[in-house]
Amino acid sequence: MTESGPRLPRSVWALGLVSLFMDVSSEMIHSLLPVFLVTVLGASAVAVGVIEGAGEAMASISKLVSGWLSDRLGKRKVLTVVGYGLGALSKPLFALAPTAGWVLGARVTDRIGKGIRGAPRDALVGDLTPAGLRGAAYGLRQSLDTVGAVLGPLLAVALMATFAGDFRLVFWVALVPGLAAVAILVLGVREPAKVESREPAAAPVRWVDAARLGSRFWGVVVAGSVLTLARFSEAFLILRAEAADLPLVLVPLVLVVMNVVYAASAYPSGALSDRRDRRRVLAVGFTVLIIADVILVLAPGLGMVMLGVALWGLHMGMTQGLLSALVADTAPAALRATAFGVFNFFSGVALLLASLIAGFLWDLAGAAATFAAGAVFAAIGLIGWMVLVRR
Repeated sequence: MTESGPRLPRSVWALGLVSLFMDVSSEMIHSLLPVFLVTVLGASAVAVGVIEGAGEAMASISKLVSGWLSDRLGKRKVLTVVGYGLGALSKPLFALAPTAGWVLGARVTDRIGKGIRGAPRDALVGDLTPAGLRGAAYGLRQSLDTVGAVLGPLLAVALMATFAGDFRLVFWVALVPGLAAVAILVLGVREPAKVESREPAAAPVRWVDAARLGSRFWGVVVAGSVLTLARFSEAFLILRAEAADLPLVLVPLVLVVMNVVYAASAYPSGALSDRRDRRRVLAVGFTVLIIADVILVLAPGLGMVMLGVALWGLHMGMTQGLLSALVADTAPAALRATAFGVFNFFSGVALLLASLIAGFLWDLAGAAATFAAGAVFAAIGLIGWMVLVRR
């Protein structure tokens, strides 16, 4: 009788369920928000880009601080609870929003919660999981997160049909799965023994810390930032499909298609990267994004747009979990949460720039210009990444 191989810890599964429920909550809103902004509140594509980019930038700054604080305390769970709690409590603000400025405040609050929880949660997965299972662990968490990102838009479609297109009522219902995520986190996740910490520093990241993170880690940061420049916010996928005559009540299906492929590919890609070279799998992910952008530039109708959306989801599955695993692989254990904070900070700044560029190009020259720019950035990123891999 043979023994089975090592299994992922139960707390990793619990963290995946937490991500699932919070993503149900967030994507019920996110899948409708771009159209809500444009059709109900009268916002422009640039305003959509500003709201999406500013929210993600604040999340990244929060990740930088929370990662540093987590390493100083040697604790992860308490900050993770605070972050998920803030994310859940921000949901009613979207339902109450009378203007785009109010939505900006709600989005920033929601993303600050994401930032507070992100680095400690990702570091907690690394703390809980043996090195040989990290690709699978991050892939599992990402897959469950993405299952939530599929269920959220589907629920939004059902509620929009039931409530005759009442955006605000759907936003109120989104509070329920958010609170469920917090409950699972509090009751179902057990933190391991206190990780190694050092003397408190005067700032979240000192020069000596940056040097200790190492050149391999900074190569991952550069790759992640360029990839983020190439993919900007999914809000522009929603606007692209709506421009291709997707009915308003079915708009959330854009994120359903993307996230079904994302969820189906994230865990296999992570597990494959445990057996093969993660760096080369990531290079394939860059290539898939280039193909997706080209299709979204040239798509003559809704069917081809949805194919581009599906390939966008495939590239997400092949890159996001792998980037997290590469951060965990290349950063010192005592600086792991700091490393995730630094990585997400630079990615967030890149997303802010990408969303501003995408919105500006959309208003200036249309959807084709936005996705053509994404393809160019992805090609630059692929070339740079292959150079780093060879070195």
